Amino acid sequence: MGDSSDRVARLPAAEFASPGPLRDRLVDAILRGEKVTTTGLAAGYALEREPLPEPGQRFAVLDSNGRRVAVIEVTNVRVVALKDVDLAHCLDEGEGYTTVRAWREVHEAFWRREEVLAELGPAAAIDDATPVVLERFRLLARVDEA
Repeated sequence: MGDSSDRVARLPAAEFASPGPLRDRLVDAILRGEKVTTTGLAAGYALEREPLPEPGQRFAVLDSNGRRVAVIEVTNVRVVALKDVDLAHCLDEGEGYTTVRAWREVHEAFWRREEVLAELGPAAAIDDATPVVLERFRLLARVDEA
């Protein structure tokens, strides 16, 4: 990737969950190539006035210590109702889900945490119609390989 340290430093950051054990597991799954999808609430993007990611965008994955440990590239983005999340997306999150139901239970519990509810307020209502952002990406390099 050429002069990689400068390039990686200029990339926008991708943070998976909050720093701690969950982020550590997710980042490890990305580094192993097992996690190639992620899901976010569309309301979160709207609240932050943050545009949805677009195919071709590259991000530096942050670990729990804020270090840039990998570079990923977005390959696909879809916004669907929560009830329409498909099994392939769930499997590709690399967290061991074997059913959409199991995936949904864990994600709903995450989105219903007090800190998320406080941030999103009324926009945090979760039901079948809740719009979610399904993002697919590929691992381009570990930072030590970039």
